[in-house]
Amino acid sequence: MSAVQAAGMLGISLPTLYSYVSRGMLRSEAVAGRPRTRRYLREDVRRLREQKEGRRDPAKAAAGSLHWGNPVLESSLTLISEGRIYYRGADVVELAQQATVEEVAALLWTGDRGQAPALFSRAPSQQNQELPRAALSRIAKTAHLGPVERCQIVLPLAAAMDFSAYNLRPAAVPKTGARLLRLLFSAVCGRPASVPLEVSLQETWIPERRAAADLLRAALIVCADHELNVSAFTARCIASAQATPYEVVAGALAALKSRRHGGLSAQVEALFREAVQAKNLRLFLAERLRLHAHLPGFGHRLYPKGDPRAALLLSLAQRGGKRNQRPGKNAYGSLAGELAGAVRELTGEHPTLDFALVALARALNLPPQSPLALFALGRTIGSIAHAIEQYADDELIRPRARYVGVVPYRAE
Repeated sequence: MSAVQAAGMLGISLPTLYSYVSRGMLRSEAVAGRPRTRRYLREDVRRLREQKEGRRDPAKAAAGSLHWGNPVLESSLTLISEGRIYYRGADVVELAQQATVEEVAALLWTGDRGQAPALFSRAPSQQNQELPRAALSRIAKTAHLGPVERCQIVLPLAAAMDFSAYNLRPAAVPKTGARLLRLLFSAVCGRPASVPLEVSLQETWIPERRAAADLLRAALIVCADHELNVSAFTARCIASAQATPYEVVAGALAALKSRRHGGLSAQVEALFREAVQAKNLRLFLAERLRLHAHLPGFGHRLYPKGDPRAALLLSLAQRGGKRNQRPGKNAYGSLAGELAGAVRELTGEHPTLDFALVALARALNLPPQSPLALFALGRTIGSIAHAIEQYADDELIRPRARYVGVVPYRAE
C-alpha cells in the first residue's frame, strides 16, 4: 500500500505512520525506480487496524479472533513470522533437512530433541504389538478405507488396551504419544511400524526406492505443526476437558480430513488429473477460476510471498522425481512446475503445502491418498504437542456465545 492508503486505513497522519515504521510496528520497502517512495505491507496495516478496533470494541475483537484475527491462546510450540515457520525457535526448513521425525516429535513434546531415543528406541510392549498383528492386516485389506480412516478405526481399539494413557502428567504423555504415533504409522502401513518411521512408509509404498525415505521424512516434519489451525484448536479443546491423547488425536483427525483442511489435497489431486487432459493449461486454469473463484492449493494468508514448507517440498520433489521421470504431462517438471507458474501469472499466488504434498506424491509414484496420509501422520505430532501444552494449562476452554436469536419475553 502507499503511505496515503496505509494512513487512511489506520486513520492516522503520515508522521504517525512513519513513527510506526521506526518502532517496528509496520514494515515498508522502497519502490523500484523511486527511492523516495515507499510501500507498506497490507497485512501489517490490517493487523494494526484490528488492534485499534479491538481496543474500541473488545467484544467485536474477540469474535473476530476466531477468523484469522488476533491470537486467542498462548503457545510456545510454533511461530510463524516474516514468511518463516519455527518449532520452538528452530527453523522448520532446516529441521526438515537435518533432523529425524522422532527428534522433531521430541522437540515439540518436551523441548529437547535429545529425548528422541528414550521415547522411540524402546521396542513396543507386547500389549501394543497385539493390536497391529491382530487387526491391522484386516483393516489394510478393506479396499474402501483410506489411510486416515484406518487410523480412525484403530485409535479406539488401541485406547481400550493402553491403560497408561490415562496418566496425563507431563513426563507420561510424550511416552503415550510415541506409542500412539507408531500405532498410526502401523495403521497406514498395514503392519507394525519400526523406527525410523518414514522408512516404514517407504518400504510399504515404494520398496524399490530406498532414497525416497528422506523425502518422506522432510514432508512429515514440515507437516508436524502449524500454530492454531482448526485441527490444533480442536485438539486443545478436547485436551482441556482432560481427554486422553488417543481421544485428542481422534478428534483432531476428524477435523483434519475435512475438505477445508487436510482434505484439500483431494481437490489438488483432482486439479492435477484435469490438468493432464487440458490442451491449453492457462485456458483451463482461467476457466476453472471463472467457475470456482479459486484454485485449490494456492495462496496462504500467512505467507503472502510463498509458503516455505511448499517451496522446500517442491524442490525435493523436482530432484526426487527426475529419477522417476516419464515423458509427457505426467512428468513432475512438465506439470507441477507449469501449474505453479501458470497460476502465479493468473493470480499472483504461490503453492501451498497441499499442492506440494500432491506434487511430491506424483514425483514418487505414491499410492492414492498418500498426501493426506503424510499430512495426518505428521500433524499428529503437533496434535499431541498441543495436548501436552493444554494439560499443563489445566484450564477448560469455554468461550461464551453472543446470542443473536429470538429475544425471550415474559407474559404480563
